[in-house]
Amino acid sequence: MSTQTYDLAFVFPGQGSQSVGMMTDLASGFPEIKQTFERASDALGKDLWKLVSEGPEAELNQTHNTQPAMLAAGVAIWEIWNKQSRVRPAWTAGHSLGEYSALVAANAIAFEDAIRLVATRGRLMQEAVPQGIGAMAAILGLEDHQVAEACDKAAQGEVVAAVNFNAPGQVVIAGNADAVQRAISEAQTLGAKRAVLLPVSVPSHCALMAGAAEKLKEELLRIQIKSPDITLIHNTDVMAHSAPEVIRNALKEQLYKPVRWVDSIKFMHDQGVARFVECGPGKVLIGLNKRIVKDAEHLSIFDSKSLHTTLELLNG
Repeated sequence: MSTQTYDLAFVFPGQGSQSVGMMTDLASGFPEIKQTFERASDALGKDLWKLVSEGPEAELNQTHNTQPAMLAAGVAIWEIWNKQSRVRPAWTAGHSLGEYSALVAANAIAFEDAIRLVATRGRLMQEAVPQGIGAMAAILGLEDHQVAEACDKAAQGEVVAAVNFNAPGQVVIAGNADAVQRAISEAQTLGAKRAVLLPVSVPSHCALMAGAAEKLKEELLRIQIKSPDITLIHNTDVMAHSAPEVIRNALKEQLYKPVRWVDSIKFMHDQGVARFVECGPGKVLIGLNKRIVKDAEHLSIFDSKSLHTTLELLNG
């Protein structure tokens, strides 16, 4: 019988953590990996495992492919964990797209529904802003208010805003490509250590995604959403919700509102979470989380070695 542990949170990564071959190591020892990807492939009508295993990388990085691939990867690792351990987190969250993985883990959305939903989400995002029109950039070494100031000065009638509050001194901005370039220059003037464009085709979490969000809401109304059985902290408002209509609205708003990752991790820590486990490939979140709450224990499950390390530590 599983035991929910109040001081434990599992968190799921989003886009940017993908790579060709990312699940090969775990797949060699755990059938759950390919089984989960087979279910995803059946739901999409395409061989998602072949794409993840063999590439090409450019195709994997297309957002309508990246999103279901990362969702399947996170859920597959979660399935392995459930078979290997009776320890369960009392808290969960996901960074941007990772929130859908968290919702599946919390039994709020069926896996196949989530796979189809995020594939559509990716398509709607790409259609909302043609490639080359939007951009995103990472700003390192400034306070949040300084990044906001840079964006305000750079907008000049276009869209540019702080959209991912990832860690202290690490904020991602998004918007119209020219405005993002101007904001980079402003951030450098303010003393940013680095300000670099990100290799993405979609300016996520900014006002340019409002149209896509309205279309996504229509898709959300077509699927069943249940109250999560793990307390799930949402990106947009750093709150837990149980009502399906509120969860739907949170997922809609997530497309054009900032990811408040720093606040989410701090909130869970303030509630007593002392151990955070990143469940999915890439090791991006563990790096961020260590900077957000330095006195917590941070673990990551992305291959066989990290899985066994986490099992040993949490199973006692």
